[in-house]
Amino acid sequence: MKTKLQQELEIYLASKTHFPPYYQSMKHILSSTLFQQQLHEIMNALEQEDSNGAKSFKLYLDTVIINMESKIAKYKPSVYFEGEKVKEIENQGYIIPFYSDETQETYVLLGIYKKNDQS
Repeated sequence: MKTKLQQELEIYLASKTHFPPYYQSMKHILSSTLFQQQLHEIMNALEQEDSNGAKSFKLYLDTVIINMESKIAKYKPSVYFEGEKVKEIENQGYIIPFYSDETQETYVLLGIYKKNDQS
């Protein structure tokens, strides 16, 4: 997992414009290709188990991501990166590492994975 997350960060740092916004209207919160793939897989698995549970998960996840900027100080640094620029959101048993690009006033969602599945 560490290598994949580091690759996504390197792609962002090389281009600064490569990733799309999490939502169209949210130009300051971007989502990496890895994040999009992993979220898609998680949503498919959840929908197979319980479609209402999947909708609830996504709604709560959206709320957390939309409000992440105002709660940035509460998130701990990522175990996969040195320094304070990559932090982690823990939400409903999942970890979401994100990069804080202060110069661009942007946050980049690098991935999302189950807390106990760090392979």
